[in-house]
Amino acid sequence: MASDGTVSGNSANSEGAELGRFLRARRTQTRPEHVGLTIGAGVRRTPGLRREELATLAGISIDYYVRLERGKETRPSPSVLDALARALHLDDQQHQHLRELAARAARYAPEPPPAPSRTVGPHLELLLESLRPNPAYVISRSMDMLAWNPGGLALYYGLEDRPVKQRNLARYLFLHPAARDLFHDWDRQITGCVARLRAMAGTAPDAPDLTNLVGELLLKSPDFAGLWERYEVTGRKPAQKTFHHPQVGMVTLTSQSLQVEGTPGRRIGVYTAEPGTPDHDAVLLLDMTAPRHDHTSTGVRSRAAHPETNP
Repeated sequence: MASDGTVSGNSANSEGAELGRFLRARRTQTRPEHVGLTIGAGVRRTPGLRREELATLAGISIDYYVRLERGKETRPSPSVLDALARALHLDDQQHQHLRELAARAARYAPEPPPAPSRTVGPHLELLLESLRPNPAYVISRSMDMLAWNPGGLALYYGLEDRPVKQRNLARYLFLHPAARDLFHDWDRQITGCVARLRAMAGTAPDAPDLTNLVGELLLKSPDFAGLWERYEVTGRKPAQKTFHHPQVGMVTLTSQSLQVEGTPGRRIGVYTAEPGTPDHDAVLLLDMTAPRHDHTSTGVRSRAAHPETNP
């Protein structure tokens, strides 16, 4: 286990440690009264549930649960996982994450997987161009922005000032000075960001693109470190986001995320507004006034996406 809270190494023990870390985080954040336990008089030193309380609620031995939490037991049965999920009142996404961690703990990973390619094909660039004026981009599983249309980059005010290969939405949220002003609900945005990274990193703990990002943010952002320690996991859901944009004013957009087939976690992010509304007018203005830069992190402009360059 790495000192920064991530899991490294290629043994089943490292995977078991990640399973144990998730169980411990959920246990310490579960209040006894929320699971039907009566708290007696006196000082309670343990935050959340005690190990023996969770073991009793799940119907397993205390020794077995301790071995799970310490990463020494790596093959819990489906019934044990389901019992722990019920005892901890896990939601569907957390329950699925628990199953995925257990599946990884039960098998041996021979070597860390290579970092995914940053190359974006011309068909995706053409798709981004066709989505204009709606802001859109292609993002990696570690939240690197790999390709974008003009509004997709300009929406995150100040991101274009970063070197192309360092444009990352997680780094932007936690480290860029403009992010707190851009989002009126910055606290909620960073909470969701960490929960999504936790879900991804938990099932790919040796992936270098994820471990490098997490290690950097743990060192540079106390906000990130505090949220990372909570080990909350969630997927992406369609949602509305309000931006206080210095160039187009306040704009509320609906976000949608689309998985890119055949890639590990790569997706397309799109923001839309109802035509004829002030929000849509703001999107049009942003698209028209955004600087025209290279549309991919490799600096290559696709001829398919930019037919005006054809002879």
